[in-house]
Parts: sequence; C-alpha cells; structure tokens
Amino acid sequence: MKKLDNKVAIVTGAGSGIGKAVAIAYATAGAKVVVSDIDETGGKETVASITKAGGDATFFKADASTSEGNAALVTFAVTTYGKLDIACNNAGIGGEMNLAGDYSLEGWKKVMDINLNGVFYGCKHQLTAMENNGGGVIVNMASIHGMVAAPQSAAYTTSKHGVVGLTKNIGVEYGPKNIRCNAVGPGYINTPLLENNLSPEMLAMLKDKHPIGRLGEADEVAKLVLFLSSDDSSFMTGGYYLIDGGYTAV
Repeated sequence: MKKLDNKVAIVTGAGSGIGKAVAIAYATAGAKVVVSDIDETGGKETVASITKAGGDATFFKADASTSEGNAALVTFAVTTYGKLDIACNNAGIGGEMNLAGDYSLEGWKKVMDINLNGVFYGCKHQLTAMENNGGGVIVNMASIHGMVAAPQSAAYTTSKHGVVGLTKNIGVEYGPKNIRCNAVGPGYINTPLLENNLSPEMLAMLKDKHPIGRLGEADEVAKLVLFLSSDDSSFMTGGYYLIDGGYTAV
C-alpha cells in the first residue's frame, strides 16, 4: 500500500517548479491530485506527466490570489473526487526588486495577494472541506525568507513571514479537529521562478550562499512536502521546516 492511497490532494502553482514536483510526488504515492495553476498549459503538462506514469490527476485553472478562485478549486476537488484530504498551497511570485521605501504600492499588493492572501484564502476553504471529511493536512510553501531578509524584496520577505505565522495559528487552532498544518522553507531552488527573474551572475552568487555548494532541486523539496503530508509526520503540526542547503545556518 502506498503512503497516500485513497487520498485526494490539491496543489496550487503546480504547472512548474516545486508545485509540479509536489503534484507528481503525491500521485506517485497514490493520491488523486487536482493540479491547479493560472498557467493552463503548464498545468495540463503536469497532469500529462502524472497520467503517463499511471497516476490519477486532473487540471483545474484557478487564480490562487482570490478567495473565489480558491473556493472554486476546493469545490471542484470535492465534486470530482468526493472529499479533500491534503492541500499544498504553493503558488507564489518573487515580485519587484526595490528598496522598501521605493517599493511600488501596486507591486506590494500583487505579492501580498498571491503569496500571503492567497494562502489564507486557500486554507480558509480547505479547512472547511477537511472538517467535513473528519481531518486533513495542509502544507504551505514559505521560504528561507520566512526567517531571514531578502534584500530589495521586502514584500516577498513579509509575505513569507506571514505564511509562517498563519501556519502556526492554524496548527494550534485545528489540531483538535484532526487537521495538521505545516510550512516548508526552501532555500534557492532550480525553478523557472529563479531562471526568469535572476541573471546567471546572480544565480552563481546564490549558489555560493549555500554551504552544500549548489542550488536545491524541486524534487528534494517535494520529498519533504510528501513526508509532511503523510501519516509519517502524524505528530507534527504548526511547524516551519527548512530545506535550504545550510543557507540560514551561516
């Protein structure tokens, strides 16, 4: 029997990078997976990868930055598969790079809407479905910058600190209801988010900041998320778990 047999899972931002790796890991472990992303092409490619390997997945296009989008996603999962057991709130952006005092209001709002408000909206609707199902597990994607600063990315740092705080509150409030909630804090990972926003020189500099001497891989993060989503972590909730190649230890 696989770790997630008979489980139904949602993954947001699953069209690429960490989200795609998590969706594939869930499916490989036996879960039925609702792959969600604003990028329909990427999301459907993730579904194709899962089904080609013999897994069960379906795509639902949703804007993770809105309450309506998250509500529709949860409704789709429950309507399609009958319940919701697991959710990984992974959708996020890096945002503009600027000093805090020069950060645009529009840029600030965009990062907060996706990285923090979107996670809250997701949790809000997922928690209701999980209560109706007698329990569940939520894993929120934070970052090392839920602990340390990201210079010239005040919105990103603030949003990820917020995700950690939200996760702790949910862990405390919903433990008695058989719902666990944890956050993952990746270091810099080889993903399109990095490739599309940073120069080769910046990427090389970031690599040097990790004592392990390289960037992380999405499937390494997915293994931690899978652990936190399974019964292997049944006594863990309200936590924030770093997977950062030693970045925050320096």
